[in-house]
Amino acid sequence: MQLHTHAWGEGDRVALLIHGMMADHRTWRRVGPALADRGYRVIAVDLRGHGASGRGAYAPELYADDLAETLPAGAELALGHSLGGLALSLAVDRLRPSRAVFSDPAWHLPAPADGFGPELLAQFKHAPRERIRAMNPRWAEADVDIEVETLALWDERTALGLSSLTGTDLLPAAPVVPSLVQLADPSALIPPERAELLESRGFEVRCVAGAGHTVHRDDFEGFMSSLEGWV
Repeated sequence: MQLHTHAWGEGDRVALLIHGMMADHRTWRRVGPALADRGYRVIAVDLRGHGASGRGAYAPELYADDLAETLPAGAELALGHSLGGLALSLAVDRLRPSRAVFSDPAWHLPAPADGFGPELLAQFKHAPRERIRAMNPRWAEADVDIEVETLALWDERTALGLSSLTGTDLLPAAPVVPSLVQLADPSALIPPERAELLESRGFEVRCVAGAGHTVHRDDFEGFMSSLEGWV
């Protein structure tokens, strides 16, 4: 599937941005311009089932195939958040960026517990603005507005497509290219023991103190600072 894309900048260096579940390219509203100011031509996708991209079957391998079909190979930087990090890890051998950054990637989806699972995640499509604001107290109002808009476009069946992966170890065996794993504090997806395992496999791991899962929205300055040496 050819995905909808949005670009910032006209630099000679190329950076790729891949959002997480429920979002679209607008989640990068501050990151895209910041990278463009550093000389990048930044390309952000809408994953299938999100934003202006098409709908269809949903599985991590399909997201990865879409990335390989849509994005240029050989970019200087590729950055994926959450589901976007999982998709990037499955496409990185084809995209072959010089460097990859995985922001709180969905490499271990907790098994359903206490009633929480893909079905409940799908129900978040109908979350009112007040709930989004309460769950994300550090977000700017513009990000809350964007979340409301992206939820309206989001196909909640993407959440159900992850049902078979809950409780499964999806951590890569080794980095395909030099790779940074950026974590929330704490990370519900990559707890300390898994972070140590990733380090032993050759990934650099950095934590953004106090940041929630969507690091770039929770603490933009901390997010950018943690990328020093990688962007």
